[in-house]
Amino acid sequence: MKYICSMIKREMSSTLKKVAKEYPVVLVHGPRQSGKTTICRAVFSDKPYVSMENPDTRSRALEDPRGFLADFPNGVILDEIQRTPNLLSYMQQIVDEKKQNGFFILTGSDNFSLQQITSQSLAGRIALLTLLPFSMKEIKSETWLAGTDKRILYGGYPRLITETPDRTFFFKNYIGSYIERDVRQIVNVKDSNLFHRFLTLCAGRIGSILDYTSLSNDCGISVKTVKEWLSILESSYICFLLNPWYVNRNKRLIKSPKLYFYDTGVACSLLGIYEEAQLNRDPLRGNLFENLVILEKIKQAFNTTKPSNFWYYRTSSGIEVDLVEENGRTLTPTEIKSAASFNSSFCKNLTVFKSEYPEESAGENIVYAGSENFTYKGIRVCNFELSDEV
Repeated sequence: MKYICSMIKREMSSTLKKVAKEYPVVLVHGPRQSGKTTICRAVFSDKPYVSMENPDTRSRALEDPRGFLADFPNGVILDEIQRTPNLLSYMQQIVDEKKQNGFFILTGSDNFSLQQITSQSLAGRIALLTLLPFSMKEIKSETWLAGTDKRILYGGYPRLITETPDRTFFFKNYIGSYIERDVRQIVNVKDSNLFHRFLTLCAGRIGSILDYTSLSNDCGISVKTVKEWLSILESSYICFLLNPWYVNRNKRLIKSPKLYFYDTGVACSLLGIYEEAQLNRDPLRGNLFENLVILEKIKQAFNTTKPSNFWYYRTSSGIEVDLVEENGRTLTPTEIKSAASFNSSFCKNLTVFKSEYPEESAGENIVYAGSENFTYKGIRVCNFELSDEV
């Protein structure tokens, strides 16, 4: 029976179809409720679907993996595969015998466990794709979401966009039901209040250069624990670190990462920002806007498997470029400004960067919250909503 789905078209759909023609196993991983199940069932509507969250199904798969997989002679979609990692070793033998691409379609939410498991069992046989919540490009037609502050507050989780439940409750429930529960189980955190405080402190440092000692002192935990918890938050698609770009010839560059969230709505909820009026006067509004724009670039790269690396640039004297995209030997620097009006001073640091790296720089960009797209002295100035590519 085909799975019929009415949904906002995901950019990754064509990529997913392509890699399924090239690899026998495809794993779509990402945060919980990012739409992994929906896109897999829509793209591979003829394949049977099985959720490993079902305790009876999971029990059978764990007790009799060969018999379980034999029930699907033409392949299957297995949801939340990290719950039954033993199946992966048996899949290896099946795909080697079948020699059929796109045979097993898997989804998973725990990147840390999945990468370890798949690298051991299915190396060379599996394609890994990362699906994050909706990009701004994907929900461009949702006119009710127009506006800088609304985009930041809502983030991109599909259920929040397509079913429009109460936003405040959605994020509180998501943080409590998924983030805190899942992550605390992985690291065995017994004090839930302490871990929630850690999350909130991370949100308060969004878009800032990370000081592990300061975060350790403010939370009352060791630096080692800070790094351990951050690593788990990264692998669970809650936070990500943007590392600084530098070359050996310039020792003056800052070398500590900056902290961002995979969804600005989650960050706003942790910060207690629920309404546009609150956000508009909050001192972290600029950092949240920066997070939104950087995240959009990362989503585009994931959705198209574009081979890009992302960095920020900052010297010890304070010259900073918010985002540097590295593609091969070229660098594309971008300054991100939450202001609605353009100011020529936005160009200053980009000009310095270009003078430092004239051969590598492939064109400079400014992304802002204004209403126009134009070019100023060779620098592309782009509105984050009106452009398909920020």
